[in-house]
Amino acid sequence: MSHHDDLTPEKAEAEFWKALEKSNTGMLGLDRPGNHAQPMTAYREEETGTIWFFTRDDTDLARDVAAAGESAAMFHYGSKDQKVWACIAGELTVHGHDREIIDRYWNPVLAAWYPEGKDDPHLMILRFDGEDGRIWVSDGGLVKFAFEIAKANLTKTLPDAGGVTDVRLN
Repeated sequence: MSHHDDLTPEKAEAEFWKALEKSNTGMLGLDRPGNHAQPMTAYREEETGTIWFFTRDDTDLARDVAAAGESAAMFHYGSKDQKVWACIAGELTVHGHDREIIDRYWNPVLAAWYPEGKDDPHLMILRFDGEDGRIWVSDGGLVKFAFEIAKANLTKTLPDAGGVTDVRLN
C-alpha cells in the first residue's frame, strides 16, 4: 500500500496524532448512506487515544448518535500544512455530561457555543474510538509538491507525493 517503504503504520499514526495536536479540526460523520460529515473540533486524550467532540444536543449528529446509542462513524482529517491526511473509522457514542472532560478541554471557542457555560443543558460530549484508517504523510509541503508536479510533467513519471499506509488504532 505504501509508496514509501519507510512509512510504517506506527510512524503514520504518530504523525497523525502530532498533526491533530497542532490543528484539531476535521470532518466527522456517521458512516451510513445519506449522512454528511460536518466540521468538528477534536480533543485527543493522550493516554487512551480516545477523541472527544463537543456538540449541542439539538444538532442532527447529536440526535442521530443518541438515537442509535452507538454508531459507526468516520473522521476525515487534513493538517493545516497539508502534510498529513487521514480517514479514520471508529465508533461514536454519547458520553454524557462528564465534568472532568469538560474542565480538561474547556476553552473560549467551546464556551461560545454554550451560553450557560460548562453546565449548559445542551452541551453533549461525543466519544470517538478510532479502530482503523488510512493515513497519508508527505514530508514536503507546497514547495516540494510543486517541484514533484513539475518534475513529473517534464519526465513523464508519477510525482512522489509521500507515503500512504493503513493503520489499526489501539
